Amino acid sequence: MKRDLPTLALYAQVKDHISRKIQDGTWPPGHRLPSEHELVAQFGMARMTVNRALRELVEQGRITRVAGVGSFVAENKPQSTLLQIANIASEIRQRGHDYRCDMIEVERIAASPDVAAWLDLHAGASVFHSVCLHLENGTPVQLEERYVNPQVVPDYLEQDFSTMPPSEYLVRNVPFDQIEHVVDAVLPNQEQADRLAMALTDPCLLLTRRTWTRNTPVTWVRCLHPASRYSLGSRFRADGNPTFG
Repeated sequence: MKRDLPTLALYAQVKDHISRKIQDGTWPPGHRLPSEHELVAQFGMARMTVNRALRELVEQGRITRVAGVGSFVAENKPQSTLLQIANIASEIRQRGHDYRCDMIEVERIAASPDVAAWLDLHAGASVFHSVCLHLENGTPVQLEERYVNPQVVPDYLEQDFSTMPPSEYLVRNVPFDQIEHVVDAVLPNQEQADRLAMALTDPCLLLTRRTWTRNTPVTWVRCLHPASRYSLGSRFRADGNPTFG
């Protein structure tokens, strides 16, 4: 077979071939790729070489592999905004997908020194703590751990978060005038990986958010997203104002 890019390593030629098909729309999201056996025959390469190409495409989020079934073009990763407080439930439903929020913990605890510092409280002060898992079509896409200032939201523990997730409840009921967002690339710990149904070696995007009302911290929340399933980004005008819709 004539190769378009002979300077590429053998496995890279396979990757380039598949990537081009995805990029130009020949193979849309969900399209089943040729099998390893078919690619070996097409390129005249060793199976190990083809396997490396497919493995790296999986790591880059371009394709997914289902044991015993085959390889498929990955669905486009949803993107959540950074310039406003995103309503993940609405985002998922707007895509026509099923949304579910599983509450794992809702409790009152004594603030550790770092939590107290973020919420401008004394260490050991009473704070509300919740953990929930957001799922899209049954697949975990965000693990949310939240600390809430009881002085600002005294009724937090009394809410039914099965009908309205914590973030949506706070946005609807607590006016805020400042938002801070920080994004980091991290690896999950064992508990987080188990809850997100992912490998310990798979990267995550960690969005840390704080909100204030009249200079008083309302909540400090950490949202962990598997990087292969979600992205974070924004579009805004030259004057710095976000563009929505």
